[in-house]
Amino acid sequence: MKELLFAVFILSSSLIVAQSGVIAGHVSSQNADQEFVKIKLSNGYGAVSDSVGNYAITKLPFGEFILTVYSSEFLAVEKTIVLDSLNPFLFINFELEPISLFIDQVVVTGTRTNKRQTDSPVIVDIIDTKTLEAVQACNLSEGLKFQPGLRVETDCQTCNYTQLRMNGLAGGYSQILINGRPVFSPLTGLYGLEQIPANMIDRIEVVRGGGSALYGSSAIGGTVNVITKIPKESAFSISNNYQNINGLASDNIISGNANVLTHKRNAGASFFVNNRNREAYDHNRDNFSELPALKTTSFGTNLFVRPNDQQKLEITLSTINEYRYGGEMVKKAAHLAQQSEERTHNVMVGGIDYQYNFKNENSSIIIYSAGQRTTRLHYTGIYPDDSLEIIGHLTDPPYGNSLVTTIQGGTQFNHRFEKFIKGSNVFTVGGEYLEDMVKDDIVAYNYKINQLTANLGMFLQSDWEISKSIKLLLGARADKHNMLDNLVVSPRASFMYKLKESTQFRATWGTGFRAPQAFDADLHIAFAGGGVSRITLADDLVEERSQSFGASVNYDKKTMKYIAGFTVEGFYTYLKNAFYQHPLGEDAFGELYEKRNGAGATVTGVSLQLRANFNKKVEFDGGITFQSSLFDAPIEYSDVLPATNAFLRTPNVYGYGTLFYTPNKKFSASMNTVYTGPMKVLHLAGAPEQLVDEIITSKSFIDLSLKVGYTFLFKKLESGLELFGGIKNIFNSYQESFDIGKNRDSNFVYGPSLPRTFYIGMKVFSL
Repeated sequence: MKELLFAVFILSSSLIVAQSGVIAGHVSSQNADQEFVKIKLSNGYGAVSDSVGNYAITKLPFGEFILTVYSSEFLAVEKTIVLDSLNPFLFINFELEPISLFIDQVVVTGTRTNKRQTDSPVIVDIIDTKTLEAVQACNLSEGLKFQPGLRVETDCQTCNYTQLRMNGLAGGYSQILINGRPVFSPLTGLYGLEQIPANMIDRIEVVRGGGSALYGSSAIGGTVNVITKIPKESAFSISNNYQNINGLASDNIISGNANVLTHKRNAGASFFVNNRNREAYDHNRDNFSELPALKTTSFGTNLFVRPNDQQKLEITLSTINEYRYGGEMVKKAAHLAQQSEERTHNVMVGGIDYQYNFKNENSSIIIYSAGQRTTRLHYTGIYPDDSLEIIGHLTDPPYGNSLVTTIQGGTQFNHRFEKFIKGSNVFTVGGEYLEDMVKDDIVAYNYKINQLTANLGMFLQSDWEISKSIKLLLGARADKHNMLDNLVVSPRASFMYKLKESTQFRATWGTGFRAPQAFDADLHIAFAGGGVSRITLADDLVEERSQSFGASVNYDKKTMKYIAGFTVEGFYTYLKNAFYQHPLGEDAFGELYEKRNGAGATVTGVSLQLRANFNKKVEFDGGITFQSSLFDAPIEYSDVLPATNAFLRTPNVYGYGTLFYTPNKKFSASMNTVYTGPMKVLHLAGAPEQLVDEIITSKSFIDLSLKVGYTFLFKKLESGLELFGGIKNIFNSYQESFDIGKNRDSNFVYGPSLPRTFYIGMKVFSL
């Protein structure tokens, strides 16, 4: 510190003569020096604190400015300062306050640029590592349940593929991003939510509704941006979690993370590894599984290099190998089982981003590329009863091959105008190309998918801060999709009014589209009607268009002892030419459906979220959603049932809650719950106890879970050991009406994804 003061004194003395000013000081938090904290003046000048928390901004013109200090880990601080000939040198220290749960974290998904949550005109929610660990989420699928308007459902009794529903819309309406890039292909979406391990994730940013229109096709319901871990400090952790599923099946997960940084912290790498081995689980004791066997190994890295303060290069790469088997629980080849689905996935996902900042960080250009490649060997079949059919089955069993490739490349330019009519404005302009190829063949079923989709998109956005209280976000995206003749333009607009620092009012309007292509569930072959069911696309299928409106009120009150707040959000989406599946009856292999355009559909609802943090020891977050999802004209779900306007598998009420208790650094306890209200579910005939097609109304489910942990700290070894255990779905609130036998309707599955599950584990980590 003395060396800094002396240097600043000498420097300031010389600068006074030159009629310029200097601002210098020190940044700390909780008696610790803080490096890489940004200090910026409203005239564009700025600096970054060094390894011991010192900073200096030199050669400043005289005048009155706003000095802002900000970092992703701390609450922003603003001060008004005056530099003149009488006061050419200012020494200003900052003691920063760490960001508390729920409050003012830095997000990127809402506007494609870094912004504080409370400054983003588009509401962005965060699921962080702390939440994922507290609910003992093994993968992305298990962690996405804990936000308003989000619901993760299991859609196949045999293979257990999952999909995310946002604001009442099915999985194909949600855009899943990895580090901001849409590398989740239509086929990857079937199993990808379960394939991404939790220890790969740093945080999940969620944007619901049409506010995510800048991300293009499939972002009608919203966008989920999975941001992977990046190294912030050198560290490591190794954990083992053993789960026992209702006393009948074992599930073991081993995971590890390591971060490495250079001494100057201008380059680093983060690594993760995860191995899971789960036995198949049979809930109704018919020797056919309700949870498939899983063997998954994944590995990945995230590298970054900062040649200087203006440039950053980031590279991500991960590989996933998964074997999945569900059906008759026998040790035979899949085609010799009475009924089974077998999947072997090999997935590679990667991306590279380069960012260059210039003009005192008021301008930046980002060049990026990402992609994924998935190979899949799979089997879906039922062992025949007829002797002649058995010969044909054994001669040519229904094994298949899949190859899925996704590539994306693009560029984005941002420029900030400090003085724009009134206030400041950040303009963003960019373009990107996305190509996705899906090849899937099952020769025995005469089933062949060869789908190539290509989309060229251009986007433009104005993020106008008219005043400290009023922000207006205007944007539009133009897409040229290879399955559409015309250019599709999707505008959006968001408005935010801040009442003091505690309250934000937001309103958003946006449009979107989905091309006439096959999406997640369309590519899934299920069991129904004593055979396999498939979905084809109608010849005259046209794009689906959407209009979305949303409005919200966000309030947080902060004192020295607690933070408490709420969010009320209303949403409305209208779908023109809404897609639906029309039953065509049976063919030689089983049930056949055709994807068609309907007249339209309307989804509307309201979500309420409550949150509180008491003295950083007790934290609560909970939300509930009420909604209605209806087609304009009745839809036939079976060729023998009357048509209905209702969306299937869509409860009108659902919600969640989390409660964390951390009285000290050693003991922790948490409780979480997920509520799923009644919903209409199609049940097709074919199983021994199901003689007719029907639509049933499911009961409601309350999935309550508990976790406790204790940590031993070994300061001399700079490490710690955490022992933890808990119960998922304590009251075993699980579906009891599964079909039995090989002719079951595998789509007749609803409710929580796991029955009662006990787990214990340990984690070794560096301090």
